[in-house]
This record gives sequence, C-alpha cells and structure tokens, in this order.
Amino acid sequence: MKRLLCIVLLLPFTLLALHAQDATMASTGKLVGLRDRITKELNCGLYPQIINVQARKTVSLDGMWKTIVDPFENGYYNYRMHPHGDASSYFADRDFDADRTVLYEYNFNTDRTLQVPGDWNTQRDELYYYEGTVWYRNIFDYQPKPDRRTFIYFGAANYEAVVGLNGKKIAKHIGGYTPFNVEVTGKLKDVGNSLIVKVDNKRHPDAVPTVNSDWWNYGGLTRSVMIVETPMTFIRDYCVQLKKDDPRRIEGWIRLDGEQAEQEVIVEIPELKAKATVHTDAEGYARFEMKAKPEYWCPENPKLYQVSLTCETDAVTDRIGFRTIATEGTKILLNGEPVFCKGVSIHEEMPYSASGRAYSEEHARTLLGWAKEMGCNFVRLAHYPHNEHMVRVAEEMGLMVWSEIPVYWTIQFENPETYANAEAQLADMITRDRNRANVIIWSVANETPHGAIRLEFLKKLIAKTREMDPTRLVSAAMEKDNIDAVTVTVKDELVDYVDLISFNQYVGWYDGSSEKCDRMNWVFDVKKPVFISEFGGGAVYGRHGDVTERFTEEYQEDLYQRSVDMLDRIEGLAGTTPWILKDFRSPRRQLVGIQDDFNRKGLISDQGGKKKAFYVMKRWYETK
Repeated sequence: MKRLLCIVLLLPFTLLALHAQDATMASTGKLVGLRDRITKELNCGLYPQIINVQARKTVSLDGMWKTIVDPFENGYYNYRMHPHGDASSYFADRDFDADRTVLYEYNFNTDRTLQVPGDWNTQRDELYYYEGTVWYRNIFDYQPKPDRRTFIYFGAANYEAVVGLNGKKIAKHIGGYTPFNVEVTGKLKDVGNSLIVKVDNKRHPDAVPTVNSDWWNYGGLTRSVMIVETPMTFIRDYCVQLKKDDPRRIEGWIRLDGEQAEQEVIVEIPELKAKATVHTDAEGYARFEMKAKPEYWCPENPKLYQVSLTCETDAVTDRIGFRTIATEGTKILLNGEPVFCKGVSIHEEMPYSASGRAYSEEHARTLLGWAKEMGCNFVRLAHYPHNEHMVRVAEEMGLMVWSEIPVYWTIQFENPETYANAEAQLADMITRDRNRANVIIWSVANETPHGAIRLEFLKKLIAKTREMDPTRLVSAAMEKDNIDAVTVTVKDELVDYVDLISFNQYVGWYDGSSEKCDRMNWVFDVKKPVFISEFGGGAVYGRHGDVTERFTEEYQEDLYQRSVDMLDRIEGLAGTTPWILKDFRSPRRQLVGIQDDFNRKGLISDQGGKKKAFYVMKRWYETK
C-alpha cells in the first residue's frame, strides 16, 4: 500500500523508468498498451537516454556526498505515512544551524559522507546488510550557458531513485543497473545547487529482480554521476552497424533531439573513406546507408573504427567495430566462421578484498584481464547490465559479450507492471550498448520456472529484443531436465524462440558428486548451438583436502576436470561460461568459516588468488 500511495502521489513530477528508447519504436509509435498508459501517467521526470556521454562535455559529480540514513523514510513521509510536500521533505535541504528557533530534525551539513560511485554496504559496517533509504546530497556550482542544454546523468542507482534539485522533486527511476538522465536546463544556479537523491534498495515481490537472488543487494549511487552539456538540438541516439544481409554496406539511423529537428546529417568513417549524407525528418530521425569493406572485429583482431556523426548543430564521435553474428545448425558463426565461445561468467564486483560493486575502468581491466589470462574470448555479464566500462573494455580487449537483464528465478510473470519494468530495463540495456560489436547475445532471463505465463512473458521480451536489434542472437539461461539417471536434455518450450540451447547445470555439485559427470549423456531434439551458461562448484582458496571433500581446491579441481571431459561429449557444444570468475558476496551463503557471505564458486578468490580449477579451464580452452 505504501508503494502504491507513493507512486500515485508522485504522478505529477516523477517517471517510472519504462520509456521505450529505441529509435525505430519511436518513429513508428508502436507501444505496448500497458506501457503506453504507464508512460503517459508518469513520464514527466526522466529524459530519453543519451548514449555515448563520454563523447560529450561533462562535469563529474563523483566524490564524497553527504548522506542521511533513513530506515523509516522520515524525510519522505510524515508519521501518518503521507508524503511530505517538497518544502517539508529532505529535498528542501534545510540547515538546522542557520536558524535554531525552527524545528528541523535533519541536517545534511553535519551528517556523514559516502563515496560516489560506490555502494553503502561496504563503506560503513553498520550498513552491511542494510536495505532501505539513504539520502545523498551534493552541493555544486555551475555556470549555465544560454545556448546549451544541461542534463544530470546517472550511470545507475540501486534500486529506486527519486531525484530532487534545489528543493523540488524532479524525477524518479526504478531499476538498479541501467543509466538514466534528467534534463535540468534552466534549473541550475551559478552557486550552490543542491542535488539530492533518495535511493532505496528494498526488495519487492513485483520488482525485477524480485526478493530472492544470489548476489549482494548493493545499495546507493553505484555508478558515476555527471552533468552532461549539449547543444539546444543534439544527437541523442544513433546506430551504426553492418547491414545484416549485405556485409559490404554499413547502415543505421540517427536521432536528433531539439526544436531544430530537420537537419542535414553527415555520417563518416574516415579510415574506410565511407560517407553518407541524409536529412532528418520532423521528428529528428533519419536512416543512412553507405558502401564499405571494413576489417571485421573479432577476438584475435578487435578492430575499431572512428565514426563521426555531424549535423548543423552538433557533432559526436565513437569507436565502432563491425562483424556478423549468426547461427547455422549447431554452430555459432562469427564473421561467417564457426567460433567456440571460451567464456566465463562475471559478477560486477571489485577484483580484490575491498569487494563491493565494481564501477571503474580499472576494475574492468583487472576482471577482464583475468578472463583473458584463462584463455577466454567471451564473457557472460551476469545477471544484469554491467557498467559501461565492462562492455567497452571487453570490446577493446577482444572479448565477446553475453549481456542480460535481471529476470531471475521467480519474478511475478503474471504482473503487467513487472513486465513493463523488465522491458524498460531491456530497452535501456540495448539502447546503451547496441553499437558495441562485441555484444553478440542479449539474454532475457536466468533460471526461470516453466509455465505458460512465464513463457508468454519471455516471448514478449524476445520479440522486443528482436524489434530493437535484429542483428544479434537472443537467449536465456535455462535449466536442464533429466530423462533418466544418466541422460539429460532441455525440455523448456522457450527453446523454440531463442537462438541457442543455453542452460545451467551443476552435475557434481548440486546433482550428485563429481564422479557422476563420468556417466552423463546429453541429447537434444532441436538442432541449435548448445551453450552451457553455468557449471562448476565451490572451493575456498587455500583450503586443501581429499578430492571427495567439499569446498577444497582439490574437489573443485576434480569436478572441473570431470566436467570438461563431460562437456567434450556434448554434440553441438558451441560455448561455455563456467560459474564464476571470482568469488562474490551473497547473503544466501551462510556456512561460517567457509562461505562467510560469499559464493565460493569463483575460479579466483575474493582476494585475487587463482584456484586450481582456474588452470583446468585454462588448459581446456587451449585445446579449443
């Protein structure tokens, strides 16, 4: 009831992050009925996602922010649980010391700080398990320019963020792993802007993900916050890629945003001597196409080209690679040639003992460097969109990417608003990363239960994915089914709608002991590439014992050796991403002295130590 009341009362000034960012959708006006209703009611706070903000003039707001921990949400509701007006809420940012004759029961100026980007769980011991509201405040100066538009861009905030500026609520976003931006043109002062963000990481049954998951619910402003400056009419979104049915041509579209929507636009790739000139329509949209013979991006040669997009009022550049991805029978074809995806799953956690949510380019280079050291050409970024550094650095390093949204386990498939939330996160993920050549798989779910309602839910997400981006593979991490004690298949009806038979299996860990791997046989009715999206078992780095003793490096090593021998017997196997590169925090893992709130299935410890199984995978990948 409290959440419903909050949503209703926020209608005039907030936005649930359920906006379709895709240019094709925007140009056709096609929207799911429910989504249309939700956005019409609520979309008065967020602006459509601006892509490639790195190419813009930006001002970082990262650093130490003042904070107030507010478990009862006193700053948002009164004692009757009615929302405060702006002037009575913490968005007003009152200074208790300025006039002590007035009753104020909060004061950002004298409260504690938290680092942004960062999670609150690992910055303060008392917030380790905390789920609730923390208020963030940043005071900054800014000199607005009369001929420029200004946005505040959030890389991510987990999970629900309400944004206030200079005493007024201006926007709301739901979803912990995708970017959002708020236009603040004409709302900034030269001195002393008060930016306040109410961040709430409480879990809810109707959320995506839902109340039950196997990773840490890191709360806070977990990715960078910045001011983004643009011309009055600017290039908000674009897509540049090989034409699907003619790799001798490069095609795409561009979306301008502003009053001067009708302009001449030039798209140019100087190294290829390729150029196209088009004119945008009244909505700022235009498609383009040009002849070119690019050198294909691939793991062995991750070639990227500088692409410039120039209109009469704006110009941006990007580094973009070109490749084809398809399937043929049981093979994945990269640039027309079979490729075996030698991968590993990764959670977005810092590489070393500090743990917590990873967010920097340095974090990305360390994590992905470990994957490269193991012999990987592929990573699965589980179970949500990772920060943009992970995707871009992986592209630079020659690592193909599986990217997914947190439709995980048992979300409310029957709930239309849950679906709208999932679709919004999917659209935001694709919008941000559709120009990254290394992203070859969009995944819509992980280990979801079979059933008609779930199937319809995921079919709609798959259709949305293909509508926004028909050039990549679509998959989901499913679960195996036992035909008998030693024969396994996948019976999930979703197989008919995805491009891969991708599934998780834990023979030797949750399913018997490691020697069971020796007896397993795998059969599939559908001729599609087989992809093992998870397998493995746990071990504590430095814990040794017999190969039959759980959580020893020897057990994990033996399990991995038997597992890869088993995988070699699977006909049509096209890739694997063992679970997982590095130990990560999870409150589900409660075995004291062994797990201690960590999922210990990592091939590398939370301290960066490589376990024996790491080298099993390295040797096996050398044979592929």
